[in-house]
Amino acid sequence: MQIGVDIGGTFTDFVVSEDGRFRVHKVLSTPRDPAQAMLTGLRALLSEGDDVVQRITHGSTVATNAILERKGARTALITTQGFRDILAIGRQNRPKLYALQPQLPEPLISRRWCYQVPERLDHNGEVLKTLDREALDAVLDEIEQEGIESVAVCFLYSYVNPAHERLVRERALERGVLEPWQIALSSDVLPEFREYERASTVALEAYVRPVVSQYLHRLERNLQHETMEGLAEDITLRIMKSDGGLMSVERAQERAVHTALSGPAAGVIGAFHVARLAGYEDVISLDMGGTSTDVSLCPGGLVRRAESQIGELPLRTRVLDIETIGAGGGSIARLDGGGVLRVGPESAGADPGPIAYGLGGERVTVTDAHAVLGRVDPDHFLGGDMRLSLEPAREAMALLGQAMGLSAEEAALGVLHVANVNIDRALRRVSIARGYDPRRFTLVAFGGAGPLHACAVADQLDIPRVLVPRHPGVLCALGMLMADMVLERSRSILMPVTRATTAVLRKELDEMGDRARRRLVSEGVPEEAVVLRGLVDARYAGQSYELTIPLAPDVTAAFHNAHVETYGHAMRERTVEVVNLRLQAVGVVEGPELAREPVVPRDGSEALLGEKRGFLQSSGAATYALYDRTQLRPGAEVEGPALIFQMDSTVFVPPDWQAQVDGYRNLILERES
Repeated sequence: MQIGVDIGGTFTDFVVSEDGRFRVHKVLSTPRDPAQAMLTGLRALLSEGDDVVQRITHGSTVATNAILERKGARTALITTQGFRDILAIGRQNRPKLYALQPQLPEPLISRRWCYQVPERLDHNGEVLKTLDREALDAVLDEIEQEGIESVAVCFLYSYVNPAHERLVRERALERGVLEPWQIALSSDVLPEFREYERASTVALEAYVRPVVSQYLHRLERNLQHETMEGLAEDITLRIMKSDGGLMSVERAQERAVHTALSGPAAGVIGAFHVARLAGYEDVISLDMGGTSTDVSLCPGGLVRRAESQIGELPLRTRVLDIETIGAGGGSIARLDGGGVLRVGPESAGADPGPIAYGLGGERVTVTDAHAVLGRVDPDHFLGGDMRLSLEPAREAMALLGQAMGLSAEEAALGVLHVANVNIDRALRRVSIARGYDPRRFTLVAFGGAGPLHACAVADQLDIPRVLVPRHPGVLCALGMLMADMVLERSRSILMPVTRATTAVLRKELDEMGDRARRRLVSEGVPEEAVVLRGLVDARYAGQSYELTIPLAPDVTAAFHNAHVETYGHAMRERTVEVVNLRLQAVGVVEGPELAREPVVPRDGSEALLGEKRGFLQSSGAATYALYDRTQLRPGAEVEGPALIFQMDSTVFVPPDWQAQVDGYRNLILERES
């Protein structure tokens, strides 16, 4: 038996895979100690089954929250003399071009704890000035006096020659100032050129590593010492990465920053897997939870990028290409200073949550708007396990409407419209802005709130089809069970492409591959399940940024083709340079199989629960047909307006839309012709 666990801002989701069958579960998250919600849910699940849990796959927001809330470890930076201010200087980019007084984010490590040591290498890694050990000892003395918990080390050109960085670690350990896990070397974390990005990434790693390590250590200890029956003594705990792969707990403690942004990645993995099984290769995922909405474009495959930002700080690790906005079911609606309705990014979260939850919330949210319009039902929310308080939500919405001269229902429609516009903008950024026509894509809607908004958003972009997976509210947890073990390695090459280049790259790749294969095997992956993939970051001579392409026999031709596909042209007379060589080592994991059932046309009447009055944008009050999704069998059709209830989400089918259940029990929603 395997369990996928996704800890979100509002709910913690569970999916149990057992002999081809699935069980799902949700509990409210516990932001002060995320592990508590996980253990609570596991106790409830294990009390219902007889099989033993062999593997738990877990995605966590611990690293992300530590960075965003600036609650990481007490961290210092040791760098080359003269480069103490590298984190403060950065690239001098202006995030808001027309701001008269631009406010740049504060460096993660204060200048007080940025230390410099005399040493210097040239661009070939040759030593120009040996490391000054007396100066290093003085720095280590000060670090010890300051009570520093973690140290990031980033020297010039250490990606070519890591010797000086390793001397720092050896000396710190020799003196007993720090433990090995408290020292992050840039030559280990990111052996690539671009000094600022390397320094920022290793600083982020050092900042979150103690927090993530302590969390995982505590979680492992709790799992080992819990009195829950059903947990195997040698249970395997795997952690989700931001690139959509899995890693062991040991590796997560060594590369903690790779767990940042991992929750949304699991959703994209699950969405693409489910859509491809259903026959749709070009998809846009829409994951709307309680706090945020994540969208990602998959044009026939997953798209990864080499750099992202978190808290406005550059993070140069491979991540799935995901656009995140502050629009979720818990997003708070308010009037700004000019009387304009705003929704998000502030969220009510799990504590106290929306007003309708009855847990003390006092500010109107998107979920409250749905409750006022009748689109979430008090008798069916969370499978009936959580009773909604509609009247307080209606009263609060009426007050918001009064301030705008609108009724409670009109104000609720306004809240949903603003939320949908925010989502629409994000979808346009990942599709139209990148040269893709959304009209040829299928929108995969999931998360607790995604299926409530999907059709309205699809209408705005003329997306012809919406797919709602069988378990939309827990798809991130399901995606974790479908993910493979992934180990990525990179190395800066910085050489023009010649006839001899491919042989050089292949030799380097073989060396990296041998080490990666051994590491995956040591983490329990069968050797025959390891697949190695070579990639290169390439550019035209004189360019500042690269394109990542598969390593091909003819790198030049492959790059020209990639440049045409991305930018519409190629400069075939220009020299092509290889900047970085990348290895993606994949340990293929045998995930749960989704069985296809026979499709028999039927009207869905066996799932009809009744009718209720609701409110629609175009025609005011309307009658919604209510359906129990668990009773909808393959081939069943539902005409809008309708609400389809299930434990983990509610699907809203607007007028002029119809839904059909396919062989995998997905709902395929399309406009009526």
